[in-house]
Amino acid sequence: MTTVTNWQKSSYSEATGNCVEIRTHGGMIDVRESDNPSEIIRTTRTKFEALILGVKAGEFDHAI
Repeated sequence: MTTVTNWQKSSYSEATGNCVEIRTHGGMIDVRESDNPSEIIRTTRTKFEALILGVKAGEFDHAI
C-alpha cells in the first residue's frame, strides 16, 4: 500500500498562496507550486535532504 501525506507549505509562505508545497508519496518526496498544482516533481528523500541541507547552509542565497 502506498502512503500519501497531505500537502504542506512553509510557515514562511505568503498568505496569498505563492508557495512551494511538499508531501511524501510512497517513500518519495513530491514538490509542487501552489499556483500550478498539476505539475509535480518527484525526488528521493536523499536528494531532497541534500537540497534542504544546502539551503540551510546558505548555498543558494544568491538565488534570492
